[in-house]
Amino acid sequence: MSGTAMVVAIVFISVGFGVIFDMYKKHLEFKEKTLNHNSLHSEQVISMKQQIQTLEQRMQVLEKIVTDEGYDVSKEINKL
Repeated sequence: MSGTAMVVAIVFISVGFGVIFDMYKKHLEFKEKTLNHNSLHSEQVISMKQQIQTLEQRMQVLEKIVTDEGYDVSKEINKL
């Protein structure tokens, strides 16, 4: 192998490894962003579940109030 060919091969190998290394760094950055996004998403899901649970409890209270016989009586009184 001639000297020129060796220099060209070394340059190609160096550039190739540099490109591969940069691609690997970008891949790691993407995975980190994805993990951060997933943890944020998990926190939002937990918060929404708590809100739904609170709303369900409030709905149960409202259903008890509306189906209570005293509610019908007060409604009739208000009609008069």
